[in-house]
Amino acid sequence: MPPQIGIGSTPTSPPLPSKIFFTVKSPPPSAAPLLPAHLPRSSTQPGAARDREEAMAKAKPSSSAAAKSAAAASAPPATVHSALVTYSSMLALLSLCPPFVILLWYTMVHADGSVVKTYEHLRELGVVEGLKAIWPMPTVVAWKIIFGFGLFEAVLQLLLPGKRFEGPISPSGNVPVYKANGLQAYAVTLITYLGLWWFGIFNPSIVYDHLGEILSALVFGSFVFCIFLYIKGHVAPSSSDSGSSGNVIIDFYWGMELYPRIGKYFDIKVFTNCRFGMMSWAVLAVTYCIKQYEMNGKVADSMLVNTALMLIYITKFFWWESGYWCTMDIAHDRAGFYICWGCLVWVPSIYTSPGMYLVNHPVNLGPQLALSILLAGILCIYINYDCDRQRQEFRRTNGKCSVWGKAPSKIVASYQTTKGETKTSLLLTSGWWGLSRHFHYVPEILSAFFWTVPALFSHFLPYFYVIFLTILLFDRAKRDDDRCSSKYGKYWKMYCNKVPYRVIPGIY
Repeated sequence: MPPQIGIGSTPTSPPLPSKIFFTVKSPPPSAAPLLPAHLPRSSTQPGAARDREEAMAKAKPSSSAAAKSAAAASAPPATVHSALVTYSSMLALLSLCPPFVILLWYTMVHADGSVVKTYEHLRELGVVEGLKAIWPMPTVVAWKIIFGFGLFEAVLQLLLPGKRFEGPISPSGNVPVYKANGLQAYAVTLITYLGLWWFGIFNPSIVYDHLGEILSALVFGSFVFCIFLYIKGHVAPSSSDSGSSGNVIIDFYWGMELYPRIGKYFDIKVFTNCRFGMMSWAVLAVTYCIKQYEMNGKVADSMLVNTALMLIYITKFFWWESGYWCTMDIAHDRAGFYICWGCLVWVPSIYTSPGMYLVNHPVNLGPQLALSILLAGILCIYINYDCDRQRQEFRRTNGKCSVWGKAPSKIVASYQTTKGETKTSLLLTSGWWGLSRHFHYVPEILSAFFWTVPALFSHFLPYFYVIFLTILLFDRAKRDDDRCSSKYGKYWKMYCNKVPYRVIPGIY
């Protein structure tokens, strides 16, 4: 899933002039029109992460006015965390995430996966000198690989055919228009990559051998790219869904624009989140598999299970890509360091780390254990997909659908916008969404666990992504509940009485 590496609420800023690549309609009938879903991120987003409002369907408003809704949408939302926590987390992530990416790569590839060895190295030389010693400088080869891959994906994004898809109506009344060709791009990418290897034109092992340099280039290059997005948001915003909070750090971290584009058709967030971030996850998973084969003359069953589950998960993402365009990552989070740097750097490094570890640490699971892990992982991926499908069907039909063979149970919740307008939403309380308020996080976390557990338990670091994802999603579940409680008041209490568990049914 494209990553969520931040804490706090995304500030919403005053609208600026719009451009022509959006269909402009009246704002949606909900004060919170963006109904986030989660990418199979990992749903991703190796996602990643979705709000509880993804289980809500829009009902008819009691009043609607385009100008009023746009103005209401521009009002800054109440933050869940205190200002101190929000600013501290932003500054910490801006400064700590880049070196962590390099430390993780070094530990996996050069320190035998041992956190202790890396710690001893840093203790011996000091943190600053130790980082200098292990931090690879970007090379010409690294830049060529990055630009070649990026250009290839950009061309596919622009030229491959695909159905027209309209995203959710934005706070300013814009409807972003996309070309849904992600699955085709995914197929072309993997077939081309494997074909180049099979016919001896390009050896994927080169990517692994220069991985540290590639990640280093991505760390610096993506930071510069985020500066470009910040400047673009100030001087040439692509739509009226843009603006400044008045704080440079917040604008850089959270982003200026909701839907930045280059020209009329090239959507930057689709590129960073989907076509570079998620696609690089798939390409690196295959790369690690090929590297182990070339090193050992065979691929261990542990690597096969890891690679298969990741590719199934990523295939599900691109199958569902148009649904992802309706989620928080695209329809709420602006294009800044938080989402774009995360997708360009955090996804190809952290999300692929179990496979990175397995290259030099092949584990022979045996047919029975390997098959058991594979089937369990596939089941979790399917359940995660079915949660999304159930929510989308409920939303699409305005609650007039079947959930597990019967009419859905729901609560009709009314609330007031910042302009005093009364509106309603439907809260789904049956099916997967009746088990807990964020049940979809359970198969999300378990999917990550099952493609990591083939590494077994010799070292801790391969499980960093699972731990990171668990903390992230549990924190997000609490923050989302706080926001919904503030928004829906007594209706949210009714919902919590009906669905008492936040994430894990019967436990939490």
